[in-house]
Amino acid sequence: MGNRVKGRPKKSTIKANSHSKMGSKRKLSRMGKKQKKNHAGLEATFIGRSKCLKMLQVTIKDFRRLCILKGIYPREPRGKFPGHKKGQTFYHIKDIRAIAHEPVLEKFREFRTFTKKVRRAAGRNEQDEALRKNAMCPTYTLHHLVRERYPRFNDALSDIDDALTLTYLFAALPSTSNIKSKVVNKAKSLAAAWGAYCSTAACITKSFISVKGVYFEATIRGVPVRWVVPHSFTQFMPEDVDYRVMTTFFEFYETLLHFVLYKLYTDIEVRYPLPAEGGEVKGSTSFILGANLRSLSNALNSTGNISNIVSESVEDGDKKKKSGKTKEERKKEKELIKSVGAALNSINEDSDSEEEEDDVDVAGPLKAALESMADDEARTVLPGGKLELDDESMKRRRLFSGFKFFLSREVPRGYLELVCLAFGGIVGWEGPNSPIAVNDPSITHHVVDRPKLPASYSNLPKSREFIQPQWILDCANNVFLLPVAKYTVGVTLPPHLSPWVDNEEEGYKPAYAEVIERLKNGEPAVAENDDQMETDEAADDSEEMEDAAKEKDSDTEEESDDDSEEEDEEDPAAKKKQDKKKLAAKKAKTEKRRKQEEEEAHALAKTMMSRKASHLYGRMQHGIGQRNAKVENLKSKRKAIEEENRSKKKDTLGRTPLKQKVDRLRKERKRLEDEYSNPTGVSSKKKSKKKRST
Repeated sequence: MGNRVKGRPKKSTIKANSHSKMGSKRKLSRMGKKQKKNHAGLEATFIGRSKCLKMLQVTIKDFRRLCILKGIYPREPRGKFPGHKKGQTFYHIKDIRAIAHEPVLEKFREFRTFTKKVRRAAGRNEQDEALRKNAMCPTYTLHHLVRERYPRFNDALSDIDDALTLTYLFAALPSTSNIKSKVVNKAKSLAAAWGAYCSTAACITKSFISVKGVYFEATIRGVPVRWVVPHSFTQFMPEDVDYRVMTTFFEFYETLLHFVLYKLYTDIEVRYPLPAEGGEVKGSTSFILGANLRSLSNALNSTGNISNIVSESVEDGDKKKKSGKTKEERKKEKELIKSVGAALNSINEDSDSEEEEDDVDVAGPLKAALESMADDEARTVLPGGKLELDDESMKRRRLFSGFKFFLSREVPRGYLELVCLAFGGIVGWEGPNSPIAVNDPSITHHVVDRPKLPASYSNLPKSREFIQPQWILDCANNVFLLPVAKYTVGVTLPPHLSPWVDNEEEGYKPAYAEVIERLKNGEPAVAENDDQMETDEAADDSEEMEDAAKEKDSDTEEESDDDSEEEDEEDPAAKKKQDKKKLAAKKAKTEKRRKQEEEEAHALAKTMMSRKASHLYGRMQHGIGQRNAKVENLKSKRKAIEEENRSKKKDTLGRTPLKQKVDRLRKERKRLEDEYSNPTGVSSKKKSKKKRST
């Protein structure tokens, strides 16, 4: 039994179970420090919204505003939920601690205290005291938040899409109790300033009209920016939308857009914000856009004059510096100038003698130099010379150069004016401040969106083209002047293709995209009848290949081919058809053999794959199959539409299909009447039988 004394109790060891008789130090050494509740694990990492409000001592309204301004959003824990509270809104503890030290939070608290004081003074009927306190309303700025969230300018440009979309949306909304007129006017001025810069700098690359609105894309400093402009319709305000949240977002986006526009306008040496003509500009977005464009052009012209003044002042300073030189220095300069002049004269004499000997064409290099100078001047769109266009921008800028567009009153002016100006055109409209009158003979394109031209347009000059608005956007998207015949007034427009769809990646190219590609390559656009004939021939070839692939015995095929050749030696058309059939049969065999080899190779490779890789391969094949099925569906729809259009087409005499059917039935009826109206009472069939019998 060892050293244990009989009758004495056994001593407790360190390895014994802990119990209540154990001391606190011994428990701490054994079990460690007891953790408090909600101080470790998920409970300490994610906290609910009610707990956030208690921690920050703010209302839910101010908490929402803080989260929007700081860019903090709820987070969903992975796997388990804190306290098994699934479906509750959780925030990360680090985000809440960042809000706790936010200066805007202190301003919110000051504003809440301020409102209490003003209400107390108003409740006591102390109007003077209430007015005095109301004048000391606390204010705050969001500049530090913009610098914190976007440390670089490219970061702000890449995240400006939502800001522009919401700004254009507020610019199109009416001022109601939920949205103040001050907010709407701010949105209009911001949208006009952005549109003025994009049209002047020629940075708009793509545009597309959809049901939701007009989509735009501009490339600024290599960063693509995309936004949506709502249609100019009467806006109905739904009741289930929280406009306070939208207004808070616009509050931050307004500061962000001011930062971005200030940087862009400063780079082109224009002061931002632009000075309004005649004080504060109010009205529609198009009216404000026109005012901003005029202000921007005036500012750019003034910057050009300032640069000239600065250069002249620098030249005057150089002259003054030269006048301050000593006599000895002047003598040395004169001697140097004389020596240089003598050297130049000798060079000119040598060059003259060489020209007499060899007639060299000096006009060629001079012409090239002048063209390069003109190209350089065109690249510097703005007088300041800071903004230079690349080759793609120059191509877009020259698309509508020399064109003058006049927009009819039913045409939406906003987005069409942006596109026309960005691609080098001049725009006029029916209304005040239009640079072009409606009867101006220099107008090249008159944009009309009506089923037919009104009678009053007959008095206008005949030198202009009447087009629909889609022509401008299609030409701008393809950077190519499309034929005007398909976009005239009253004509069914071709499909409006989206510029953001990659046809090669999708595996299907629309028919009109193929027509545009042929026009770009300088090829004539193939007529629809020719297309239909090509599709019919392709369908016949495919049917022949399928029929040939179904035949099993190749020997019997060869024998039948030989027999048919012997029979059809005298008929060249039949021989040509038979040769075509043989070629299709050979192609079908090779295609079938190739597919079989590919399937065997795929099956072999799949057997060598692991389970995970084979599952991934199966999903890939499923996706490819879905895409191919989608492409086949589009092709079948296209073929059905082409067949329907072909059946609806008129013949060479201008008759519709229904008219053709009526004429055919009339001829058949006339033929039958002639047969039965024979005076002998014998039909033509009986006559032919009698002749044969004789």
